[in-house]
Amino acid sequence: MERSGTFDGVHRRNLSKLLTLVHLEGPLSRARLTAVTRLNRSTVAALAAELVDLGLAVERAPDPTNRVGRPSPVVAPSPDVVAIAVNPELDAVTIAAVGLDGRIPVRERVEVDHIVTPAETAALVAGVIARWRSSELAGSRLIAVGLAVPGLVRADDGLVRFAPHLDWRDVPLPALVEGETGLPAVVGNDATFGVTAEHLFGAGRGVDHIVYLNGGASGIGGGLIVHGLPVGGAGGYAGEFGWNRPGIADPDDRTAPAGVLEAEVSRARLLAVAGLAHADEPTLAAALTASDDVEVAAELARQRRILSTALANAVNVLNPSLVILGGFLATVAASDPDALHDAVVAQAMPAAAEGLEIRVAALGEDRLLIGAAEAAFADLLRDPIR
Repeated sequence: MERSGTFDGVHRRNLSKLLTLVHLEGPLSRARLTAVTRLNRSTVAALAAELVDLGLAVERAPDPTNRVGRPSPVVAPSPDVVAIAVNPELDAVTIAAVGLDGRIPVRERVEVDHIVTPAETAALVAGVIARWRSSELAGSRLIAVGLAVPGLVRADDGLVRFAPHLDWRDVPLPALVEGETGLPAVVGNDATFGVTAEHLFGAGRGVDHIVYLNGGASGIGGGLIVHGLPVGGAGGYAGEFGWNRPGIADPDDRTAPAGVLEAEVSRARLLAVAGLAHADEPTLAAALTASDDVEVAAELARQRRILSTALANAVNVLNPSLVILGGFLATVAASDPDALHDAVVAQAMPAAAEGLEIRVAALGEDRLLIGAAEAAFADLLRDPIR
């Protein structure tokens, strides 16, 4: 075990610091890296060169500038280093390659006509990876697989304790995927990965207190950022807003007696009023936005009212400065954002709702995939040499 005070330990931490900076911020000049890290210029130059030698970064000439003196070379994460991100759902399994530089060079939505098993999911992922290795990802370095699962995932080992809509119970998904793909695998709750992505790269960037709700085919999940850090709870199961039972002021708004939030605020109900059997997020959003059907408007308003009560409860308990809504919840919010905000504030304690903002997820349908990839990159970013 290395001691934190040894040269090797310090060196590894400095490499991690540089690689993490260019991963999160994008290409940075050596001069900027020197200023941010407070390391000396020669150390930054040596670290950047080592990251290049490791195949994790690239250095390029600086952009033309009118500044006096020699411009500083720019360091960027290598576009050839990628993670595979996977989101299994009721109607489809979405797979993407996410680069260390933030690009998504290839993604695929595999629609299914049945609920996939864990073993089918692992085999499907392996097949797509094998095909991509000889085409879109030829020459790429695959680091790991990250899987964003709509259910309870144990933080310690990635065991899927219960994914109710997929009917997965106590599934050792990391081992299944590693056995099929030969790559390390990390598994987490989809909404937890979603809030991580939005906090690092999206609508919650720079915000330290966030409540995030994700709406997908399997219902509603949530994620929390408190004091700038993700909150998972004792076992990693925090944020299951969809299983809370919302208060519904108007009895006519209730469609599922004694139902939980995700039974009332539902993607399936939106698909039904839009006349769609299935659709990805952009397709459903476009159909609802373009519709002038009074039934569509009424259902959006009904779901918005119930959602506002659930969000007000979260605001009272957690006092966030920002609420982010992803998936079909973003479409519900966007149908009348002012009405949603006003309804939340009206039901929350005035002090808790002061300055509250409600935003839709900035990363759109990529948010869960980017979050899963971030988990897959975690070990590399922590120790680039290992």
